[in-house]
Amino acid sequence: QVNLAESGGGLVQTGGSLRLSCAASRRSGASDSMAWFRQAPGKEREFVAAISYIDTTYHADSVKGRFTISRDKFQNTQYLPMNKLKPEDTAIYYCACTARAYSNGSYVLRQIYDSWGQGTQVTVSS
Repeated sequence: QVNLAESGGGLVQTGGSLRLSCAASRRSGASDSMAWFRQAPGKEREFVAAISYIDTTYHADSVKGRFTISRDKFQNTQYLPMNKLKPEDTAIYYCACTARAYSNGSYVLRQIYDSWGQGTQVTVSS
């Protein structure tokens, strides 16, 4: 497991932008894949975006074209720039990591990730 620390959340108006960061406590391993999930009040934690160990990216339909996951393996950090934010994007955003390699379709699944950050609040006002 790895310790993860998110940052970059905050309050923004509809249409605004934020960039989330997630710093890992150790250097990225060859099979590390990372992801972002979010949880709104009263709702289940849902997939937002993932980047696999071979840098294939996945995005939820609700954020495609607005959010883009990326990472810097040398800085042990992943990023989630979020543009054109909507009130429905309001949630706590969690960073996650797995050191195991999975088939392509698995990276959207919450259960494959064994390390999680504490979360960062994103609030989008209308």
